[in-house]
Amino acid sequence: MDLNLLRALDALLQENSVTRAAERLGTSPAAASRTLARLRRAVGDPLLVRAGQGMVPTPRALELREEVGALLRGCDNVLRPGAGFDAVHLQRTFTVQTTDLLLVELAGTLTDRIHREAPHVDVVFLPEAVEGGPALRQGWVDVELGVLGNLDPEIRTQRLAQLPLVGIARSGHPLFNGRIDARRFAEADHIGISRLGKRHGPIDSALSELGLRRRTAVVVPSHTSAMMLARTTDLVALTLTDWLTDTTTALGLRTFPIPLDMPPLDLGMAWHPRNSADPAHRWFRDHVAAAVRGPGEGRAGAEGPAA
Repeated sequence: MDLNLLRALDALLQENSVTRAAERLGTSPAAASRTLARLRRAVGDPLLVRAGQGMVPTPRALELREEVGALLRGCDNVLRPGAGFDAVHLQRTFTVQTTDLLLVELAGTLTDRIHREAPHVDVVFLPEAVEGGPALRQGWVDVELGVLGNLDPEIRTQRLAQLPLVGIARSGHPLFNGRIDARRFAEADHIGISRLGKRHGPIDSALSELGLRRRTAVVVPSHTSAMMLARTTDLVALTLTDWLTDTTTALGLRTFPIPLDMPPLDLGMAWHPRNSADPAHRWFRDHVAAAVRGPGEGRAGAEGPAA
């Protein structure tokens, strides 16, 4: 049977009136009357019969009323994404690829948010080992989180926040004995952070424009190891502003503005378009975005294909 005919049947059985059913369906009473005649032939029952100035349902119509309503709700759940989604019953594992710096700050907040609504959902965090590869396209990763780059052209992205870089060193570092300008910043020995062992980056380019050069004395693969190294040496590292503040204090570290004209880092989220309309995946992305932005933040980002 035509789904539109089922909707008309539902309206007629709920209203017990051709006129009111027509209003509900956005059609004329004459069209609704013709539809009722068609339904009577299809069902083999009058469905609605005259009783004074109104109409009353037949026993067959009463039997059909709940069945038709349930059938339409089932069709809506199939055809309208998210119509039947209920996070509390969701049993699923989501995989997030991100840096250790973001992981340490966000993992607790994200899992707390998720488990309040969906106690049976698990989250697996992966390092950036597969960054720049086909992880999203192949479905190995649900969400990539961080400074996005080297994405397949069909990948969807959403900007989440812009965070400036700051320097970080132990609280007793000699740098803090005076104003930290570009020269004193360059004279300090630095910790480079690179999974690939790179020693030069945007900081070096900015210093070069001022005729300055820094020494990257050590290169480590993660922000966590850089912070642990900085707490026991006079080496300087980089981190995000207002990020891991409790951990920074507990480690005896202190942050300071970088005395260079450096653009903030764009933190974003990426996912494959096959998951865009999935209500569970969309629900998870919303929680990831909220965890990055933090309470009260309004840094909404535009969604779109990768640049």
